[in-house]
Amino acid sequence: MLREIVKIDEEKCVGCGLCTSACQEGALQLIDGKAKLLSDAYCDGLGKCLPNCPVGAITIEKRAAVAFDREIAPKHLMGKTKVSESVNSGGGCPGTRAAVIERKKVSSQVQESKQTSESQLGQWPCQIQLVPVDAPYFDNAHLLVAADCTAFAYANIHNDFMRNKITIIGCPKLDSVNYAEKLTAILKAHQLKSITVLRMEKPCCGGIVNAVKEALVNSGNMIPWNFVIIGTDGSIIEN
Repeated sequence: MLREIVKIDEEKCVGCGLCTSACQEGALQLIDGKAKLLSDAYCDGLGKCLPNCPVGAITIEKRAAVAFDREIAPKHLMGKTKVSESVNSGGGCPGTRAAVIERKKVSSQVQESKQTSESQLGQWPCQIQLVPVDAPYFDNAHLLVAADCTAFAYANIHNDFMRNKITIIGCPKLDSVNYAEKLTAILKAHQLKSITVLRMEKPCCGGIVNAVKEALVNSGNMIPWNFVIIGTDGSIIEN
């Protein structure tokens, strides 16, 4: 039969898993870091998952598909919930999957002997949503755009990344805004020297890199930029 059903653009999908939580029929599931439609029979085509996708990877299309099965979908959802809870305490998103990071214990004497590092934060505010576009500290600045979690995962972020830079931070998964608009406005209003993007290794964190790319294109100000990926254990995975 011809009916409306969800369509997922895997190239846009960042694997955040927000759509899987929003789907009341359990029709969507993360597989290999991408959202997948498990069966046409599980999808009612109402699109309740659409507003939850932060990157617009889900749309509704009309195509030939089997009818939505109102009886099998709830049964499938019950089974899926039990499996999810037993396998992953952080839900469907790879970025919220629970994990323990084991580290070598350092004696209190060694900790006391270390010098206290000075903060390298050069301005306030630092949250992307709060910084004023016309702030003078953006003029001729080297800009660091950092995902929130990087400051906690990478111990020496102040000296290695924030030194001599203006730092702004955000979370592309939790902040319900398009960072690209604010970054575009900053790039149009100021002549920045460079942009460094610091993100975590989790798929959902890729949104902050995409926002910078979009802002560079939209502003027409293609200055030097690069991104660095931080692992949950504090290592630099890609530089």
